[in-house]
Amino acid sequence: MIETFLASKTRRLVLVFLIGMLTMLASCQKSKINSTSAPSKRPKIDPCGLISAEEVQAIQGSPIKDVKPSEQSDGSFRIAQCFYNAETFNKSVSLAVTQSDPASPKARNPKDFWKETFGRYEGETKEEKGDEEKRESLREQDEEKGRPPKKMEGIGEAAYWTANRVGGALYVLKNDVFIRVSVGGPETEEAKINNCKALAEKALSRL
Repeated sequence: MIETFLASKTRRLVLVFLIGMLTMLASCQKSKINSTSAPSKRPKIDPCGLISAEEVQAIQGSPIKDVKPSEQSDGSFRIAQCFYNAETFNKSVSLAVTQSDPASPKARNPKDFWKETFGRYEGETKEEKGDEEKRESLREQDEEKGRPPKKMEGIGEAAYWTANRVGGALYVLKNDVFIRVSVGGPETEEAKINNCKALAEKALSRL
């Protein structure tokens, strides 16, 4: 009888242990799934429809001769660009929109790439294998050597300004999309930042 009691008690302990392990594994799996945001199903965004040529002219102070759209995809993200070709060429503007590639089964959420790229400037260290080349290309294109991006307040969910030898670019995050506004010209860096902010606000209002 004692043996039967002990066997029954042992079975109950094993059952409790197994239930606890299953609960813990389910929790870990759920955490792993939620660690990366699901890609957006948003349709393709036309960047040339976010800012008009007249608006660019008013902010940059030079007539826009033509507007040239383009796009590319790496299977994870779709990057669509609109180039506003100004009569005074160094006052031209480039607007790029990065979103999940709606046509790819391997699409990723740009918000995750944003965290991987700019997160280290806010104390975040998360990085995922496979995006090193994109991050390095972005840094080489937009940063002056040894000069990190400058955080901007009061626009979008998050924003950073990166300066280079010919001008600068403003990156702004909104929901599941981020935009890049790049300008040139002889103005001071402060003036370029203000112009980029003004252009970005118009684009964000139409996303």
